Amino acid sequence: MVQAFIPRESEPGETRVAATPDTARKLVAARLAVAVEKGAGERASFADAAYVAAGATVVADRRAGLAAADLVLQLHPPRDAHELPKQGATLLSFLYPHLRLDVVRQLAERGVTSFAMDLVPRISRAQSMDALSSQANLAGYKAVLMAADRLGKLFPMLMTAAGTIRPAKVVILGAGVAGLQAIATARRLGAQVEVSDIRPAVKEQVESLGAKFIEVPTQKDAEDKGGYAKEASAEFKKAQEEALRKRVSECDVVICTALVPGRAAPKLLPAWMVEQMRPGSVIVDLAADQGGNCELTRPGEVADVRGVTIVGLRNVPALVPVHASEMYAKNLVNFLQNVMKEGALVIDPKDEIVAGSMVTHGGSIVHPATAALATQGAAR
Repeated sequence: MVQAFIPRESEPGETRVAATPDTARKLVAARLAVAVEKGAGERASFADAAYVAAGATVVADRRAGLAAADLVLQLHPPRDAHELPKQGATLLSFLYPHLRLDVVRQLAERGVTSFAMDLVPRISRAQSMDALSSQANLAGYKAVLMAADRLGKLFPMLMTAAGTIRPAKVVILGAGVAGLQAIATARRLGAQVEVSDIRPAVKEQVESLGAKFIEVPTQKDAEDKGGYAKEASAEFKKAQEEALRKRVSECDVVICTALVPGRAAPKLLPAWMVEQMRPGSVIVDLAADQGGNCELTRPGEVADVRGVTIVGLRNVPALVPVHASEMYAKNLVNFLQNVMKEGALVIDPKDEIVAGSMVTHGGSIVHPATAALATQGAAR
């Protein structure tokens, strides 16, 4: 029987957990022996007793849990050698291998088969496993609430006996999963919303949510095969900057969501543009984990720049740990259903989902792009 282990996340500020009592029950039903580290779910309001009721066992010693586990489910990659799975085990987590080559090498050396949930391909068959999207969806929602909480105005238009309150103006940069949820949430709160994105294909989605798409002369091949935005050309960046200049100076809120996979977040809000914003305005930079879309974002902090509040908090999904944990845990269960047969792990390298997300296997780095980066790093 496969022994699965869910550790308590050790990343500072992390409140989520990789399995809920509900998904633990599903894993047990799939003929896995499930162990959960003591207190793993408490920051997401899941008590140890609920895991026990679901058929899991609770262990107090993380090292013992890892030493016994054939399968480890978690959110973040191991932070040090003490958090590595045992020789020959399988790991499912976010890995961000281009940023954590040291961890990838350690996993390969230990013979761990690792799957990066951030590399699950964007194909229809894998939609239920797309953890990046599930977490970005929550982040987009929470970003609007953080902006509304810090803005000294209301979002909706109100007709009152004392006069009319005009709706807040919101500019959203990036119309991916987080951006689209931010649009929907801001519109539900009554704001006027304008949206900028390099991909002309998202215009229809933006307008269907009641927002205005900021027209910019577009570049060809603006998105990759997975639907993610590519690096913008210099010509597009200049045109986008000009289109944003007046809108940003007149808006109340800017929500930044633009990311390019495997690279630092593109800088879309230069310092001079922020300095033209009105005092009391708010910027929420969801790209802070990758350096931020705003030049003045301080990752992990909330800053005040000449009266403009810039929210650069990291790991925004962790601010809504109950639903974030539930969604991520379901992503993992759905992924496992693709690689498990009759209670055993069966890894087929020819499967598109496996091939796209498997980083290490059989003592080697098998993800082509990651292997190339590791080779370049070793050559320096």
